[in-house]
Amino acid sequence: MRNLAFAVVLAAALSAGLPFAASAQQKDSCVECHSVLEDNLGQPAQLFADDIHRESGFSCADCHGGDPSSDDLEVSMDPARGFKGKISRLETPEMCGRCHSDPEFIHRFKPQQRVDQLVEYRKSVHGKRLAAGDEQAANCIDCHGVHGIREVSHVLSPVYPRALPQTCARCHADAEHMREYSISTAQFEEYETSVHWEALDVQGDLSAPTCATCHGNHGAAPPGVDSVAQVCGNCHIVFQRAFDQGPHKEAFEAMGLPACIACHANHAVLAPSEKMLGVDEGSSCVNCHSEGEAAFEVARQVRQRIDDLNQSLADSQEILDRAEEAGMEVTEGRLQWASANEQLIMARVQVHSFLLEPVEEAVSEGLGAADGSLEVGREALREMEFRRKGLALSLLTIAITMAGLWLAIRRLKLPA
Repeated sequence: MRNLAFAVVLAAALSAGLPFAASAQQKDSCVECHSVLEDNLGQPAQLFADDIHRESGFSCADCHGGDPSSDDLEVSMDPARGFKGKISRLETPEMCGRCHSDPEFIHRFKPQQRVDQLVEYRKSVHGKRLAAGDEQAANCIDCHGVHGIREVSHVLSPVYPRALPQTCARCHADAEHMREYSISTAQFEEYETSVHWEALDVQGDLSAPTCATCHGNHGAAPPGVDSVAQVCGNCHIVFQRAFDQGPHKEAFEAMGLPACIACHANHAVLAPSEKMLGVDEGSSCVNCHSEGEAAFEVARQVRQRIDDLNQSLADSQEILDRAEEAGMEVTEGRLQWASANEQLIMARVQVHSFLLEPVEEAVSEGLGAADGSLEVGREALREMEFRRKGLALSLLTIAITMAGLWLAIRRLKLPA
């Protein structure tokens, strides 16, 4: 019974934690005991085998205290030796912070490791709620794990970029868990439809935005309405600059409206297209502007000019393809087409200024390059046609000459 009590108590003790001081002990009675137990009693020891802290020389006692060098339960689990069984969720961040907030200590293992995680966490929504006594609020172990903690860069880590959205969703997509907070639980479902998820999960781009990119990690907080553009602008710099130059920045701030997400949404960020622009049904512009407004006319003209450049690029592309398939050299045309396409991209960027002038400037330059590309293709097709006619004439001349020779030879062979 005494050994069973030891196993149960120690299993509960292993429910949370990070090390404080690397143990120099060779013997570890905690691991020895729990390694031979089954199910939940043996799981902590199994997980700890792959833990980054164990790899650095830490043991159970560095979080839970006690004396792992002794097989005597009264010694190994003696509170006088610092043993603490179950570490409460309210205590966990401070316990982790004993090491991770100490630069002299933590930099012996990770010289570039940040040491402000605890400070950031205390300022976060999670940290504030935990400090207020809400034990459901996320703390260190909810994101990083308990005994099987791995490097952030490890593919099996719950905070590895590709896994992070699912880790956040464990709470934020759980309707029951989030009920008392009056927070939507559709964020992850919406995120899975976004271009960010496409880049992260399908294309494998680990730099693609995840929850932490916009909300922070240890200092997690929802971006305020007045900071949305700055949050998006961390990645989309040129778009933010264009937006800041236009009339919407001041208007949105005055009305307390979110900037980027008004058109692009926040979690369900879909691939942008020309359909979002202009005055047709389904465009973003008509959500706020109606016919008769100056802004409505600007939106119509901007869309028309973008469409003009798109059509010009399509026309020149078709001509260049035909010429190239016929074996003609159109490198110069391809270069001009690429230049025109760059101007289309620039025009799409300038759309975020919601001003006609910068869009018109980019479109006009793009149309000039596209026209040059189109002319190269047409000239190549004209050259191809000229060559074909020249070849046909040459073949006809050769045929006539051969026929004449054949007749001449026949006359020579005829008897006098």
